[in-house]
Amino acid sequence: MKKILIINGHPNTESYNYALQASFKKGLLSSGKHSLAEINVAELSFYPNLDKGYSTGMEMEPDLIDAQRKIKEADHIVWIFPLWWGTMPALLKGFIDRVFVPGFAFKYRSGSSLWDKLLKGKTTEIICTIDYPVFIFKLFFSEGGVKVMRKMVLGFCGLKTVRTTYIGPIKPSRPEQRKKWLEKVEKRGRQL
Repeated sequence: MKKILIINGHPNTESYNYALQASFKKGLLSSGKHSLAEINVAELSFYPNLDKGYSTGMEMEPDLIDAQRKIKEADHIVWIFPLWWGTMPALLKGFIDRVFVPGFAFKYRSGSSLWDKLLKGKTTEIICTIDYPVFIFKLFFSEGGVKVMRKMVLGFCGLKTVRTTYIGPIKPSRPEQRKKWLEKVEKRGRQL
């Protein structure tokens, strides 16, 4: 039995991203194969700015300590977030800045620019909503901020991205299309 963690990075809990989360969760739990934990970044209480970078430590709020525990315990992490200005929302970026700190997610080697990936051995996947056709995002924007998330954030810390699912375009979509996307994500949860 794998321990699955869903991290929803949309700052609005009424958004379609939370419907996607509920569908993934439904599929996952219906399989009966895995346990589930969740982090809804919008519901956490924390200061999202890393004012002095990592040069000085910041006291970790209880919600961030709990998030680190859930990440450490997880075998597979599912990220759900919208694409805004080509990347993740600022609140999710702040969450990553505050949670994926040196000593937890990575550790620079003494006297070197190399680092150890402290989250190695875990897998991850991304479900990202976008407001324009997926082929345009891939062809003309080379997957922008999602590629940065996969390689420069998750990969940097040792997480292996096994799947990226794009849902969109959201803005012009009709209820029938949104229902199909929910079914697609539920099926993915069942197959995990």
